[in-house]
Amino acid sequence: MTNIPVALQMFTLRKESEKDFKGVLEKVADIGFDGVEFAGYGGYQPTELKRLIDHLGIKAASSHIPLPALENELEKVIETQKVLGSKHIVCPHLPPERRKDEDYHRLVSILNEAGRRSSEEGISLSYHNHDFELHPMKDGRTPLEFILSETNPDWVKAEFDIYWLTKAGESPQAWLDQYKGRTPLVHLKDMTTDGEQFFAELGTGGVDVEGVLEKGAANEVEWWVVEQDQSKGSALESIQKSFRYLQSQNVTSI
Repeated sequence: MTNIPVALQMFTLRKESEKDFKGVLEKVADIGFDGVEFAGYGGYQPTELKRLIDHLGIKAASSHIPLPALENELEKVIETQKVLGSKHIVCPHLPPERRKDEDYHRLVSILNEAGRRSSEEGISLSYHNHDFELHPMKDGRTPLEFILSETNPDWVKAEFDIYWLTKAGESPQAWLDQYKGRTPLVHLKDMTTDGEQFFAELGTGGVDVEGVLEKGAANEVEWWVVEQDQSKGSALESIQKSFRYLQSQNVTSI
């Protein structure tokens, strides 16, 4: 395996972060993660947060930014990434009321404009999928296909979530191959095999995580991002298990 850095999506530890954001970052660094993907900044100002992550020896891999902020506060979003040293912005999801066919048509324009402006500042914009973007539209294409075919590939990238692709009956490897060079970030996530299809620690479920990892170098992946939306036990223990799995696959540098 090539030495692609590994980040943690901080949404995984959202409950713990509400109580002690700094302490959670310290634990993430102690486990050995190279960076974090932010989903909020814990009340810190960008300069303060930059000092903190520098002190901990971790990087800002990317930031999940809600669509309204991309529409209305893009300059502020870009400036924050520049302060943090983050090269990636991600549109994380669409609210249910904005998932009609016509909404996706409008989304293409929004992503193209935000991606164009971000690219001018040396920052990439990616779209993160769930499974609802794999349900066909009226024209037969899925929303995820539509988004990626109608946006400028120089301006809009993909952050494929391998759990949600698998849950939708898709092959994450096939999507990576189809959009080679357009997937700087990949969400690593596993799924239980008991029929519940619950979120699982990496290497313990039915998602072909190893097959995805083998695609990293050829697909120009810049960051692997570990996320576990929910854990049946301790979320902190879950990410430790996932990190140990990545160590066993020679993905991490530790």
